[in-house]
Order: sequence, then C-alpha cells, then structure tokens
Amino acid sequence: MLLRDFLTPERVNLDLQGTSKEEILSELVELLPIDEKSRGILIKTLKRRENLGSTGIGKGIAIPHCRSLVVKRLQLAYGLRAQGVDFRSIDDQPVVSFFLIVAPPLEVSNQYLPVLGKVAQFAKEPDVPDRLKSLTSVDDLFALLEEKGL
Repeated sequence: MLLRDFLTPERVNLDLQGTSKEEILSELVELLPIDEKSRGILIKTLKRRENLGSTGIGKGIAIPHCRSLVVKRLQLAYGLRAQGVDFRSIDDQPVVSFFLIVAPPLEVSNQYLPVLGKVAQFAKEPDVPDRLKSLTSVDDLFALLEEKGL
C-alpha cells in the first residue's frame, strides 16, 4: 500500500488561501470528490475531531483526519499554505503542510490507521518538513513520495 495510491493531482493544492484552521479544513475538503452537503457534514466532523486535540503534529505539519459516512472509501488530500496557519500544533508553531485523511466508518480493507501511520512516519523524517515547505509543483510532491517509497 502506497500513499500515491490514494493521492491524485486533483487532490493536491499547493496554494491554500485560508488564514484559520476552519478555512484550511474547508479548502482541504473541497479537494475531495463529494457533494456540497457532504462537505458541510465532513467539515463539522473534522472540527469536532480538532476540538478533541489538534492534529498538528509539529514541524509545520498537520494530519486532520476522521471517519465519515460521506465517503465510500479512504480519501487523501494534501494542501500547502506557505505562510503557515495557527493550528494549535503540539510545538506551537504554524502549520504549512496539511494531509487530510477521511475514511468510512467501516472498511473491509482497514486502511485508515495504516495510512495515518505512514503519513505520520513520513512527516517525522528529518528532511521532509523542509522539503514539503519548498514544493513548487504537484510533481515535486509525487517525486518526494516516490523517493521515500510511499
């Protein structure tokens, strides 16, 4: 299982415009192939998840994630906000890189936790945070994932 299997160029935005956690979550959700009503439901679910504890894992990276009935299979999206956003990250630093993971409540293939783990492991590699910050194209992101075997 590779992260590239779940991520397509249409689900990547290297120019997020949001200046708040809510705006960023909304922009990330817009990258998913779901209808407007489902987007609203998903944004509320993600906000509830964030209220339990920030998904900002430090070094400028956040992994907002949840399970929701609005998707039929696991969905992954990536967004970059070069200026950074206060995401109440564990290191109190602004977040610039966002990996959104949404999975249905019941998955036969049980990919949600393994994908979440792979993204977290990838994010903790010493060179990855800076390389994510300096992405200039979607191809750069896919090349980095390929280089890391993801």
